[in-house]
Amino acid sequence: MSVMQRLSLIFRSKANKALDRAEDPRETPDYSYQRQLELLSKVRRGVADVATSRKRVELQIKQLETQSAKLQGRAEKAIAADREDLAREALTRKSGLTTQIRDLRVQHDNLRGEEEKLVLAQQRLQTKVESFRTRKETIKANYTAAEAQTRIGEAMSGIGEEMGDVGLAIQRAEDKTAQMQARAGAIDELIASGALDDASSLNAGDDIARELDSLSSTSDVESELARLKAGSKPQAIESGNGDILTPEEQAIQREISEGGPA
Repeated sequence: MSVMQRLSLIFRSKANKALDRAEDPRETPDYSYQRQLELLSKVRRGVADVATSRKRVELQIKQLETQSAKLQGRAEKAIAADREDLAREALTRKSGLTTQIRDLRVQHDNLRGEEEKLVLAQQRLQTKVESFRTRKETIKANYTAAEAQTRIGEAMSGIGEEMGDVGLAIQRAEDKTAQMQARAGAIDELIASGALDDASSLNAGDDIARELDSLSSTSDVESELARLKAGSKPQAIESGNGDILTPEEQAIQREISEGGPA
């Protein structure tokens, strides 16, 4: 396939796709119905024209027949008056009229046949147009109903273009709300833990309270440290006479009671 053929194929494909998107199934039947009505109108005008021509031929035939009858009467009168020459002239003219009448009758019959054909075609076309109109309205009604049902389904499911945009906007709003709630909760936790100061409670009374809390905490630390130191020293014991022995004296006392150093 050549480059031009490929380009032509691509162009036709894209044009067909664009036309398919632009085409409304309700507009095309209306246009076709309008064209059929125009055609039906032309057929009716054709029937009227043929009928008019036929009627004109009928009038010509009647006029010629009237003239032929007059010539026949003149010929008879001429014969009665012993004017054979006049009778021959009258009959000659009558013969010419008879030929014209015969030709007009043939034309009249042809026009009548054409008229009957056009009338039959008009009736058939009228039936076809009425049937197409009924089908057209049915197609339009079905398409409108299907379109409405589709839009309702898209709206309920949220997959429509407009509803999709609304859904995305709602999702973004929910995400921002959740983010702000999480931030607010984190700030509250930091304030409660003392990592952040509450600007609304920074005043002189709060400074004094913090100072007292600091002193109390220092006092508690010193008390606990003293207690630990006291608990880590060896405890002294009393001798038999009530004297308090030191740890060295306690060791000597044990050596004496055991009989001297080992």
